[in-house]
Amino acid sequence: MAAGGGGVGAPGRPYELVVFGASGFTGQFVVEEVARVAAGGELRSGLRWAVAGRSREKLRAVLERAAERLGTGRGRGACGVGLLFCYVSCSFLLQYRYFGEPVVEACVENGASCIDISGEPQFLEGMYLKYNEKAAEKGVYVIGSCGFDSIPADMGVLYTRDKLKGTLTGVESFLMVKSGPEGACIHDGTWKSAVHGLADQDNLRKLRKKIGYAPVPVVGAKLKRRGLVFYNQEFKQYSVPFMGSDVSVVKRSQRYLHRELQETPVQYGAYVNIGGLGSVIKLMFAGILFLLLVKFSFGRKLLIKYPEFFSAGRFTKKGPTQKQMDGTSFTMTFFGEGYSEGQDPQNGKPNVKICTEVKGPEPGYVATPIAMVQAAVSLLEDAACLPK
Repeated sequence: MAAGGGGVGAPGRPYELVVFGASGFTGQFVVEEVARVAAGGELRSGLRWAVAGRSREKLRAVLERAAERLGTGRGRGACGVGLLFCYVSCSFLLQYRYFGEPVVEACVENGASCIDISGEPQFLEGMYLKYNEKAAEKGVYVIGSCGFDSIPADMGVLYTRDKLKGTLTGVESFLMVKSGPEGACIHDGTWKSAVHGLADQDNLRKLRKKIGYAPVPVVGAKLKRRGLVFYNQEFKQYSVPFMGSDVSVVKRSQRYLHRELQETPVQYGAYVNIGGLGSVIKLMFAGILFLLLVKFSFGRKLLIKYPEFFSAGRFTKKGPTQKQMDGTSFTMTFFGEGYSEGQDPQNGKPNVKICTEVKGPEPGYVATPIAMVQAAVSLLEDAACLPK
């Protein structure tokens, strides 16, 4: 797993948690969050953990940075934290589709649970098809999208369902990201994932056909189908579909809840607010160019080589500065509809509505490590509560 992957091991092993790809751009922030949690007294017992990667020097530098950021003093960052040396390939890019599987395979074969922050449905569903039965036999969990993709979406839908007095049948979420005076940008690893993901859409359809998902029934009024760009009256700006794993992950959860627990499945649509008409025009030009280039090998090479140029500065090889991260935050607003207690969802129109807001810090490198590390803590400390 490239940036910030994690293996969660069984009792009696040298380490309970390993951050794989710890010296990558996102990995360094995951290490910092693990160190914070380990030192913060929120665990039932001390945490035996390690960082893993290809370079001893880089791993030590990451631990030193974490120690300085947490105020534990220079030179003490590596104390008590294991260093493991390993690599997946001679090239260590961020795309899970190419370099994620060996990590999943190693975890499953050796009885360790695996958490990642992939927002790539092709990788997530491919691993399910290939390793689900083996993981079940070993009694371990392989859990994808444990970062900003897609914990806020999945938990936001569940929270909204739990708060509605009645039966929730449909939810739409709208993401807004706010930046400070320094602006905002994203590391180009996410850009690479988007390039390869859009180029591989046909294979995703074939993969889903092979898995043979049982259809999730539509209960209540069917959720309104939105266009590629539409004006949102609630926010007085334009919105577009959110191009991440949120819909895929939420649908998977809803399928599980319906099949295993006989709960009413919730329909879900995910969108992002982009601003006024000027933003729409810019996005349309950029989107058309992106879709044209992504169809051809030379076009994909250009997109990957010059992310800053083709994304108008939104994606960079350096990633955001600390000031940019400090000034950035997100809000996800969930609009839910359903049927009041005692009313049959199969008859009539929805008669109750609910709104939930999920707010957090910078999504990619602050909220994501928090979400990922808490997912690992849940695996370690709440094993008795996990679904079998």
